[in-house]
Amino acid sequence: MASSHRNCILLRRAIAGASRRVSAYSSQDSLSSRSCSVLRRWFSTSHCDGKSSILSPAEYHVNSGPSFMRGAVLWEPNKPLALEEFHMPRPKVNEVLIRTKACGVCHSDLHVIKGELPFASPCVVGHEITGEVVEHGPLSDSKIIERFPIGSRVVGAFIMPCGSCFFCSRGQDDLCESFFAYNRAKGTLYDGETRLFLRSTGKPVFMYSMGGLAEYCVVPAHGLTNLPDSLPYTESAILGCAVFTAYGAMAHAAEVRPGDTIAVIGIGGVGSSCVQIAKAFGASEIIAVDVQDAKLEKAKLLGATETVNARYEDAVAKIREITGGRGVDIAVEALGRSQTFSQCFHSVRDGGKAVMIGLTFSGAKGEIDINHLVRRQIKVIGSYGGRARQDLPKLVKLAEKGIFDLKSAVSRKCKMEEAADAYAELDKGNIVGRAVVEIM
Repeated sequence: MASSHRNCILLRRAIAGASRRVSAYSSQDSLSSRSCSVLRRWFSTSHCDGKSSILSPAEYHVNSGPSFMRGAVLWEPNKPLALEEFHMPRPKVNEVLIRTKACGVCHSDLHVIKGELPFASPCVVGHEITGEVVEHGPLSDSKIIERFPIGSRVVGAFIMPCGSCFFCSRGQDDLCESFFAYNRAKGTLYDGETRLFLRSTGKPVFMYSMGGLAEYCVVPAHGLTNLPDSLPYTESAILGCAVFTAYGAMAHAAEVRPGDTIAVIGIGGVGSSCVQIAKAFGASEIIAVDVQDAKLEKAKLLGATETVNARYEDAVAKIREITGGRGVDIAVEALGRSQTFSQCFHSVRDGGKAVMIGLTFSGAKGEIDINHLVRRQIKVIGSYGGRARQDLPKLVKLAEKGIFDLKSAVSRKCKMEEAADAYAELDKGNIVGRAVVEIM
């Protein structure tokens, strides 16, 4: 008993700061009972009462509220998403539990659903979210708790930086080693564990990013930024991937400057965001390329100065014609196909930049004329996304000032029960812009 009592005191001191901020506990509780409660929740055993006790997932409630939630599960590739009940996910140190308000429908998820991008299954997809902070992980940094107090509105980036790896320490959040080694490779967060467990069996379910197609999700705090009251939850969800990916390509890979000429090949959710970002950066000419007239008309509304329907015209020849035979300063490929990869490469001027951001099926190859690359000094650059800590707050500001038009970018809204249908429509090419699932 004496040893157990000493352990409890030491642990109680360690979490005292965090305990004061956990809103799930009544302000009438004593520090002692609050500390013991935190320990029982976040560790499998507690010694505060001199006994070993195990807290089952079913006993865990958020703010005395629900102990379970619903999420959309991909049981295996090429199967429809199924709504399932989960135990309430629990955030760990420097993680935040979010009540999900909205989640975008992205082509990257579709690649996973179709088995084109290998990923652990079963899993919950969805990686661009907005929501409300409901809880912090125990022992979280006080600055995180101050920045994201309980009840605050947030938007999450799909690349969730750990903040401490080699690349994160250099400000290159988009290359975060932990994100790729754990989340993309294993479907977990950065302790090697998922936060999702089925209510019926306790079976673990993996997470594509934060697993945003669920009523609650756990997000590493470095992947979040505050969302002002002036911006709506639904439309703002696309800031975390469609806009975030476009900004990373334009700001870091292409390094767009005022007066640049730009071609965007593939006018989906990301491509249309590239058009808006290029306009915001002062591009003098923005050429939108697609095979659907509806998407090209949308691109004109968002800032494209010229459009090319590649179904009926040679995209490369037309881009060179528009630019007086020279080619564009920057071409962006936002579809992920070998043909459009080649079009992007051959559309740029000598010394220009071809930026590739479209994902495709695993193992796909894009061919390049080596002599043309060498002699004409073409720069081919891959870009996966933005840098959450630097860029996400900037994107919120762009949207808040109306420089980026969120409402025009979102073309369809649906409920979580309709998520599977939304991905089916995306696969058919029937969604112009971005679809967003409204969750709570």
